[in-house]
Amino acid sequence: MEYTRLGNSGLQVSRIALGCMSFGDPSEKQPWTLDDVNAEPIFRQAVELGITFWDTANIYGLSTSEEIVGRALKKYTRRADVVLATKVWYRMHDGPGGAGLSRKAVLEQIDASLRRLDVDYVDLYQIHRFDPTSPVEETMEALHDIVKAGKVRYLGASSMWAWQFSKMQYTAQLHGWTKFVSMQNQYSLLHREEEREMFGLLADQGVGSVPWSLLAAGLLTRPWGERRTGRATSNPTTDLQGRPLFLDSDEAILAAVARVAENRGVPMARIAMAWVLQNPVVSAPIVGATKPHHLTDAAAALDIRLTDDEIDALQEHYAPRRPTYF
Repeated sequence: MEYTRLGNSGLQVSRIALGCMSFGDPSEKQPWTLDDVNAEPIFRQAVELGITFWDTANIYGLSTSEEIVGRALKKYTRRADVVLATKVWYRMHDGPGGAGLSRKAVLEQIDASLRRLDVDYVDLYQIHRFDPTSPVEETMEALHDIVKAGKVRYLGASSMWAWQFSKMQYTAQLHGWTKFVSMQNQYSLLHREEEREMFGLLADQGVGSVPWSLLAAGLLTRPWGERRTGRATSNPTTDLQGRPLFLDSDEAILAAVARVAENRGVPMARIAMAWVLQNPVVSAPIVGATKPHHLTDAAAALDIRLTDDEIDALQEHYAPRRPTYF
């Protein structure tokens, strides 16, 4: 495993992050989630591979992901050996404080996450989305306060417009409050819109990217005609605002990934992940593993150095699209 600093911060993370959205009590809406028993091999493998960056959220598994991660933390490793990340924003209950980024919500939800994880602090606390209903000053001061209280070590953000992220960063800077060190954004060969404005801003601010959906819900792991797997079958084709997640032109991108993978004699997933890893703004992509080979492929992708010709071929057929999920 390779390790790096998260952006320009002093926080060292593994270059692969274990995405814990896959863990939780299985439900009708999320039958693919893994409970404690079924998640055990994944946690053990992560420890063996040296994947020390674990990312969850209060909303994952309707809070049960944090509980499973907390138990795994005690059973398979040491608290000091893991960079533990969670998030706040989605609605957890009715009434004030149940959602968003108001002071009430931030203070309430960090305490709830700490109880579920059964820890004294989290290393990285991320706002899951931008909250237009809460003043930015209120949010950034509340986040700063939980850092100063020792409940959080670093702050991160996720999936928003570049102008919104910039506004929050400069508000913190203006008041001498804690700034974000990471941005968790959607980024893959099929979703490259972050390259337009966000990545330039992150480079300028010294903020590390922690990409999610780097395999585009599994679409980049197999040829176009073989794209239906268990979780992929249950995935929607549009986001909550009706914006398409994929385009017909993506078939040519998958074909390019397949050619590069065949020439190198490796799975398509490794090529897709290697492409994400080659971006200098990317600190640690998130891998939502449900099978052992998911983490094996991710770790192996670190050893792949794509040539300029391979990168050109992989990027040639990209078509602009509307950002999704925010």
